Amino acid sequence: MIQNIVSLLYFFLPAYFANMTPPFLKKLNLFSSLARPIDGNKTFRGKPILGSHKTWRGAIFSFLVVFFVCFFQFLLFSFPFFQKISLVDYSRFFLKISFLMGLGTVSGDLFFAFLKRRLDLPPGAPFLPFDQTNYVIGNFIFLEPFFSFGFFFWLELFVLTFFLHAIFNRLGYLLKIHNAKW
Repeated sequence: MIQNIVSLLYFFLPAYFANMTPPFLKKLNLFSSLARPIDGNKTFRGKPILGSHKTWRGAIFSFLVVFFVCFFQFLLFSFPFFQKISLVDYSRFFLKISFLMGLGTVSGDLFFAFLKRRLDLPPGAPFLPFDQTNYVIGNFIFLEPFFSFGFFFWLELFVLTFFLHAIFNRLGYLLKIHNAKW
């Protein structure tokens, strides 16, 4: 059971780091020229499409972080310990997994931002459990057709991510990185 949790965490590490990237970039005011809304402040049926907080900076750097963390996993895959805990063969699938996980992470976040705007929920308002797991759902959509991990794999990852996200968001809130506790 412990190895299973470690393997799940290790597998999803690129998405976890990518999900943490936008708040840190915003807090440190890095790459501010890219801090422009993806939706260009346009509306759909009188409501913002995504909202001003979904920026090119966040999307681009989230995608890049997934790539670099997957590349690091690719380098570590030559060591027996990392082969044992890896759920994919990074020596064969590094580019595929990094591309699909980048798409899944970013698109999951953007899709649920779109839904929140349709439901008149402002940025930062709770949208449980999707605020915590939107990138798991996005990755399920993009990765499952190619890797066939199975329903229970994604369910375990969903539950694990929900609790981890809640803990780290609370920590981010206390460190004044996030504006919301959830």
